[in-house]
Amino acid sequence: MADKRTNGDIIAFLGRGTEFDGKLIIRGSIRIDGEFKGEILGSGTLIIGEGAEVEANIAVDNLLIFGSVRGNCDIGERVEICSSGRLVGNLKTPTFIVQEGATFDGDCHMEIPAGKKGSENV
Repeated sequence: MADKRTNGDIIAFLGRGTEFDGKLIIRGSIRIDGEFKGEILGSGTLIIGEGAEVEANIAVDNLLIFGSVRGNCDIGERVEICSSGRLVGNLKTPTFIVQEGATFDGDCHMEIPAGKKGSENV
């Protein structure tokens, strides 16, 4: 079942008890509930489920964290760390949401997307 904050149906799923080591290229929405080590990139939404352990550099459009992520993230649109989520690493994104109870340990760089420059009120 897709979370209402994702961009459509989940097209791939790495379930609990599974382990993956390598490079994952996504197109669309995927969910990881198991263990992942390596690199994740592409377009779409990556959901890190509660209990998931991810050690990876991530470059996707949207990132939703319920589990644990360790690595640097370059996210094109939006990152949300939910109350059970944890992110350890540096983050670059235009929109960053941290729910109460979530953990973030790293540096964050937020910049306005190129299409929205000039529309900000200063």
